[in-house]
Amino acid sequence: MDLDRVTRALSPKQIQSIVEAQQTPQIALWTGAVSSGKTISSLIAFLIALSVAPSQGLVVAIGRTLQTIERNLIDPLQAPELFGFLAGQVHHTPGSTTAIILGRTVHLVGASDARAEARIRGATVALAYVDEATLVPHSFWMMLLSRLRVPNAKVFATTNPDGSSHWLRKEFMLRASEVGMRYWHFTLDDNPSLDPDYVERLKAQYVGLWYDRFIKGLWRLAEGSIYDMWDADRYIVDIIPPIWRWVAAGVDYGTSNPFVALLVGMDASQTLYVASEWRYESKLARRSLTDSEYSARVRAWLDGYHQPGLAAVGVRPEMIAVDPSAASFMQQLFRDGMSPQPAENAVADGIRTVSSLMAAGKLKVHRSCKGLLDELPGYSWDDAKAQRGIDAPIKVDDHSCDALRYAVATSESVWRRPNTADQIRHRIRDDGIDFATVAM
Repeated sequence: MDLDRVTRALSPKQIQSIVEAQQTPQIALWTGAVSSGKTISSLIAFLIALSVAPSQGLVVAIGRTLQTIERNLIDPLQAPELFGFLAGQVHHTPGSTTAIILGRTVHLVGASDARAEARIRGATVALAYVDEATLVPHSFWMMLLSRLRVPNAKVFATTNPDGSSHWLRKEFMLRASEVGMRYWHFTLDDNPSLDPDYVERLKAQYVGLWYDRFIKGLWRLAEGSIYDMWDADRYIVDIIPPIWRWVAAGVDYGTSNPFVALLVGMDASQTLYVASEWRYESKLARRSLTDSEYSARVRAWLDGYHQPGLAAVGVRPEMIAVDPSAASFMQQLFRDGMSPQPAENAVADGIRTVSSLMAAGKLKVHRSCKGLLDELPGYSWDDAKAQRGIDAPIKVDDHSCDALRYAVATSESVWRRPNTADQIRHRIRDDGIDFATVAM
């Protein structure tokens, strides 16, 4: 397969963006819905730009972490079913901070927080590729632009939409002509090669805020109720069906605040059930517990859980996902023979995962989980932070909601079993081409 055959499978908007990106003064941005064609368009544009990039200066690829860069840039470029014409032209050792693409060294830079700007300070950059630009710290982005010090240096970037007050939209997209930017907005309709069944599944997975951002491609402010799809009649159950796997216990650690542990299992239909809750509020009990006491009570709670209809008593979930800040409690669990791990704590991502499960009818809560059921209807976005471009919940009455997010997000690799096609789309979020129809 050659590049010409790939481009013939692209949509007109994808081709337009690839051509115009080469003519962009400095910043080219692909934004819009998931699976709408952004990533493939940007990668092809990046390859073309790389082939003519100034010899002076570095070529850098930037993402939230090194792993995300490998997954969203290196893996697609090395996949023969995607870029077969690059055979032998992309070299990278997993974990290495460099790759060789078309004979040019590309430096891979993770930018998870403001400290990352030190990694490019003092460098001269000829060409940069930024994966998920809204997740890159503002200070890092500004440092990157200051490093484009050779003629015709460019930044190519992709992103899904964020809040309407996000700095990328306010300071750059709304001032595109002033700051040397061109951007292209993609929707699912701009990618006609997608299978209609896949599109329908994708639309069903997102609701509310996430539907507007990731399906419609809109920059929408996070406001109001977080789980606005919550319906007690639909999601609360009195009977837990036979559980196929006990996937996780999520723990939100508290001393003066409530301590919450939730037990989550999965049935044969891959529906998740919050089967039981253990909650301790020191203010109500008028006594704080030590880590050792918390550990003993959590273990007793798990050992004493009895699923109706089964003779066996006690469960051992596959993961104990603990609030990452609770290091001393995790150490206590280790000493007591448990195997805890720091919970996945990307808040917006975790909330989106829980929302998607609710929308699909794949998350149920047993009526006994009183704390969680009390919190869910009032769990809301922080309007003040949203105005600053930050998606964050109000930190009031959120302890059970946090424990739920920890359990679901951390165990996603356990309960999510996508088919091969979905694995490709998950790894390459905006594939843009129906590669099954293109000869390699």
